[in-house]
Amino acid sequence: MDVVDTELQFGSPTQERTNAKKVRVIACGAIAREILAIRDANALDHIDLLCLPAIWHAHPEKIAPGVEKAVEEARAEGFERIFVGYADCGTGGLLDKVCERLGVERIAGPHCYSFFAGNEAFAATDDDVTAFFLTDFLARQFRAFVIEPLGLDRHPQLKDMYFGNYTKVVYLSQIEDEALQKKAKEAADYLGLAYEYRFTGYGDLTGELLRAR
Repeated sequence: MDVVDTELQFGSPTQERTNAKKVRVIACGAIAREILAIRDANALDHIDLLCLPAIWHAHPEKIAPGVEKAVEEARAEGFERIFVGYADCGTGGLLDKVCERLGVERIAGPHCYSFFAGNEAFAATDDDVTAFFLTDFLARQFRAFVIEPLGLDRHPQLKDMYFGNYTKVVYLSQIEDEALQKKAKEAADYLGLAYEYRFTGYGDLTGELLRAR
């Protein structure tokens, strides 16, 4: 799957359900691969996935209004059940206000690093204050989602300004893939940081999607 900068829709494999009986999941494009894997592995064929641009990961101010628009459009399409496939994701509570106003639920947790690691486990960890986290998606798309948006390709001297307070890169992997581990290690080397690998699987995301009925 390539960089997700536009809206993508993945319909349910079982098409006989009407929209009213399906669940529209409005999610960040950065977790599309994981949602589809969970859907297929658990036969959650009632899930109809709509992905908003993954690059909003770097522009969280776009998430709440984008989700609001997508929820309104889903209801206009006849979806009665809607689930938001975002954590707070840097919106500072604005996404919660949208969800409350529209009567929809979202993934629990502050961000994807937390729900992939498991929200309880992530909250209980004290030694990651100076960690820069990568997921499978960010390991794949490190250049497009970190280097280029921060201008590090044009101004490498900015690395110290952006990452001077970090001590390590922690790669939270959803699948065990040696190629991705290599990419994550290369990202840590590029930033001049120590490297730590943790296999998390899908963490709390599986349970969140199982309750999206």
